[in-house]
Amino acid sequence: MIRFSKYLRVYALISALVLIPGIVSLLRYGLKPSIDFTGGTLVEFSLAGTSSGTVAGAADEAGLGAVSVQSSPGDTYLVRARPDATGSVENFIARLENISSASAVILRNEMVGPTLGRELLGKTVTAALIAVCGILLYVAYAFKNFRYGVSAVIALLHDVLVVFGTFSLLGLVRGVEVDTLFVTAFLTTMSFSVHDTIVVFDRIREYTKRSGKLGFEETCDRALTETMGRSLANSFTIVFMLVALILLGGGTIRWFAVALLVGTVSGTYSSPFVATPILILWHRWEEKRRK
Repeated sequence: MIRFSKYLRVYALISALVLIPGIVSLLRYGLKPSIDFTGGTLVEFSLAGTSSGTVAGAADEAGLGAVSVQSSPGDTYLVRARPDATGSVENFIARLENISSASAVILRNEMVGPTLGRELLGKTVTAALIAVCGILLYVAYAFKNFRYGVSAVIALLHDVLVVFGTFSLLGLVRGVEVDTLFVTAFLTTMSFSVHDTIVVFDRIREYTKRSGKLGFEETCDRALTETMGRSLANSFTIVFMLVALILLGGGTIRWFAVALLVGTVSGTYSSPFVATPILILWHRWEEKRRK
């Protein structure tokens, strides 16, 4: 049995080193929103003899500032650009025609609003808060102890802050933007975090009922020792898939996969090294108060 409870300060230090830079970046710079949040220009055209890379390069040269370029059969391309782009669509199309020596047919040229409006974002935040409260109450009821619910929610918030902080830093350093896929990734992180935590808590409850001779900390150590292999095996299967998506999946879903990877690693860490230490510290506090 590994005595995980002997290193609580180490776990706190690791979490602080990861969380503090991200929280500082979030408070000072925030997240960099994509066109899904800000709206912008949508241009769809058909042009033979070109490629997505050429289209993106011509958009940058024309000052259009393309956020994404999607190709479809029939030499058709869909370009999304920010509303504050300095260049014009006409200049962009003219550059492409010069490069490809062919005439472009513009199928669509319009301004679009944000995919995620303020009202929808407000509803998303409200739904997330309701979900957190539901998780707190359900875990507390399932384990017949309120501290289990609080510990699970704190671990969940830890993982969400890790993902948000990481992308705030990536936006500052690499210009990475958050979009609808990022919202999906952070909601998935919430689900994965609670799922892994409940597995550990269930083993702690089981051994607490069985092993009356062991103290609470020894019970937690035994539960973590026996569930660690299962948790790592489960997480590594997800990590390998996400790494493959990051390397081979293309630019459209790369940062979505990165967000899931960060959330998976953080969720794997927080279950044994955030949620369980909170349970142990809470138990120590209750023991001191009784004495």
